[in-house]
Amino acid sequence: MRRVESGERHGGNLAAAAERLGCPPQRLLDASASLVPFGPPWALRRALLEAVFSPALRAYPDRGWARLRRVLARRHGLEHSQVLPGNGAAELFTWAARDAAAAGVSLLPAPGFADYARALACWQAAHVLGPLPLQWGPAFPQPFPATLPAEVLWLCNPHNPTGQLWSRASLEPLLERFALVVCDEAFLPLVPGGEAQSLVPLLARHPNLVVIRSLTKLLACAGLRLGYALGDAERLRRWAAWRDPWPVNGLALAAAERLLADEAGFGRWIGRVQAWVAREEPWLRRRLAQWPQLTPMPSAANFLLVRSEASLVPLRQALERRHGILVRDCRSFVGLGECWLRIGLQHRRGHRRLLAALARELPPHG
Repeated sequence: MRRVESGERHGGNLAAAAERLGCPPQRLLDASASLVPFGPPWALRRALLEAVFSPALRAYPDRGWARLRRVLARRHGLEHSQVLPGNGAAELFTWAARDAAAAGVSLLPAPGFADYARALACWQAAHVLGPLPLQWGPAFPQPFPATLPAEVLWLCNPHNPTGQLWSRASLEPLLERFALVVCDEAFLPLVPGGEAQSLVPLLARHPNLVVIRSLTKLLACAGLRLGYALGDAERLRRWAAWRDPWPVNGLALAAAERLLADEAGFGRWIGRVQAWVAREEPWLRRRLAQWPQLTPMPSAANFLLVRSEASLVPLRQALERRHGILVRDCRSFVGLGECWLRIGLQHRRGHRRLLAALARELPPHG
């Protein structure tokens, strides 16, 4: 199998794709990253603009993240000491991996997000792969499959890249079996009814549990790099002591504090996002299934995993080069390969553009 180029390891590299194709980034339809296509919300844009003309731009950021921690703690029903903001979820995975390295061998369900292995490699931590079934039904949530022996378990719920939503009932017993459980819930706020499966309510009884969240997907603000960890206060104090002094910039702090403090407005945004996922996922999946060479898998999240019996690399390249449409190459996901693509949900206009391009590139479907 061809080595996956660095630009294909993660979706959303618009600048590199635009340079490669010789076109402005705004002409591309980016379905390689799983971001809300109608964001960022105007409330976030206004908060950023106000922050530019406030002390948030000139002053050093608060090294204790006090206001943001209080807002997030109130939202999740926790103490502020159980919240640690981060420079995106990726930074927090690095510190979770340091704890994991000390605890023993990590179990990574596969296929899975490559950044967990990246974080573990920072500390020379051992890990094993636990293969996931690559067939599943449309009813969510689903029970988590059987696991292999290890000391640390890394979860992603809903799962990236498959889009499966695991039930809390099936995950809770795992907290008794592993010394440390790291649960990535980056996509959970986008899932209709998804919060009912969150592990956050289990934090009080399980100090070995860490839940990591991201605002990137929900708010379409990848450029801000803002995520947060929820967990045992002593563990998070240790992480804070390891990191650089100002991992979260002042503009990101000020904007997030303002946006999240408006509970009603933030709730309306989440409702809009979840209604979009509930509408567009089945609509696009049904239309993709009209091509016999494509099998779109059911997803609870804002992306679809698509498989084929033949390589989908030529199709991905044709969509990019002839139509300016980026979809996610799945060869960086262990256990998948060139017969798989991941497509981030778009607005209806973007989906029609994708379908029109597929109609030109694939043999006629019946």
